[in-house]
Amino acid sequence: MPYPGQSWACQGHPQRQPHEYIRNGTAKLLTLFHPADGELRSKGVTSCTNVVLHGWLKQELSAILARLPEPDTTPTPEAVKEIWTTWTAGLTGYPTLPAELTDPRMLLVLDNLKGHLTPAFVIWLFDHGIIPLYTPLGGSWLNMAESIQRIIERRALEGQRPESPAEIIEWLEAATRGWNRQPTPFVWGGKRAARRLRSRQRRYALGGSGACTYRPIRRRKSALDKWLRASQMTH
Repeated sequence: MPYPGQSWACQGHPQRQPHEYIRNGTAKLLTLFHPADGELRSKGVTSCTNVVLHGWLKQELSAILARLPEPDTTPTPEAVKEIWTTWTAGLTGYPTLPAELTDPRMLLVLDNLKGHLTPAFVIWLFDHGIIPLYTPLGGSWLNMAESIQRIIERRALEGQRPESPAEIIEWLEAATRGWNRQPTPFVWGGKRAARRLRSRQRRYALGGSGACTYRPIRRRKSALDKWLRASQMTH
């Protein structure tokens, strides 16, 4: 009897797929992900040159900035410089900051690729108050966009046999629209979060409040406990 799953077939007749694939180009997925609410912005393309990538990023980032509420107060130049210095402290190979800094409004996590380090693009980010944070080489696990891309790719392509890049792009963008109907926020769960969890597990909760101790509190023995202990020893 068939049951819900990725696929099913009659007994003795397993599902088969062609062993060759059609070499008809590639499809790429440009992605912007907001972990706090799970909103995903993506676009399928067949070529990902700097002209294509930077043009799409500028368009989407400008739309996001336009939706952000205006700050209640205008920070002083010293406060703006302090914010930029705090977020860029300790980063190696970071671009040189301009003399006049714009009020920061967004943090943008990017892979450490040459296309993301193009001077014209970085200056555009600085002018619009966007602080780019580059992940280290080999640190793609620090970028949550990698996780959402794997989810979208599986939903769109698993068990399918596309025959053209346009078909792949159509399925990827359809999966993105489906995701945005009920997005799932992401929460960071790196090594620091694991250490905090282990630290909480080593604590002992106290009844009646949210207080904890790092070692169990010794329970005072009542006269009844002493009498029961003595009676057990006599028997």
